[in-house]
Amino acid sequence: MFYAKDITPQSGHYTMDEPTSKYCIMVLRHEKGNEVLLTDGRGGRYTTTITDDNRKKCIVTVNQYELMPPVASPVRIAISFTKNSSRIEWFLEKAAEIGMQMIIPLVSQRTEKEKFRADRFENILVSAMLQSQQYYLPELTAPASFDTLVQQPPAQQLFIAHCLPEQKTHLWQAMQPGKDSLLLIGPEGDFTPEEIHLALNKGFQPVSLGDNRLRTETAGVVGCTMMNAVNAGS
Repeated sequence: MFYAKDITPQSGHYTMDEPTSKYCIMVLRHEKGNEVLLTDGRGGRYTTTITDDNRKKCIVTVNQYELMPPVASPVRIAISFTKNSSRIEWFLEKAAEIGMQMIIPLVSQRTEKEKFRADRFENILVSAMLQSQQYYLPELTAPASFDTLVQQPPAQQLFIAHCLPEQKTHLWQAMQPGKDSLLLIGPEGDFTPEEIHLALNKGFQPVSLGDNRLRTETAGVVGCTMMNAVNAGS
């Protein structure tokens, strides 16, 4: 399957970009007459046939379009990006493979400020979507400040995972299937007590991801896995 960002259901033909064309023709050895699948990352599944196997501008004819059903109850995660970019890139790859619908880079008081490399992050998400045979590309939003996000959270169920020694419910038990959900994951050093109290006052439920102390990106993957598993049981 290949990613075609600008294809539409009305497209009769589509020309792949050069990197995709090279991969399709030179690496996978597809040729004229072969059937290939495309997705627009918005749920569209396009069955196509190669009509011109040019390695720089591969052209396909669209034979069939099908809109794949979206997830009924989206799961979203807001996570503070780490200074080590390779660790957060690993998280983005795994979150996309697991099936997260939205990833929000969270800027809290202890977040290490780094350049937000949107193009590189999107390429990682696209690759993970294709590898895991999905048709919806996770939405990676612009970085959001902690205070702004907790004031207007984009979900019904709200959770914050933190390390303070307060009473918390395990996320597996706290989450109800069938409801839009948002989980906050803090930076190295955790959220500040003031941020935690603000979130609790705005309706966020404090949750635990287990007994072990986890790195930021590991906590993100554990949280993604739990939320998707709970929703799968709805």
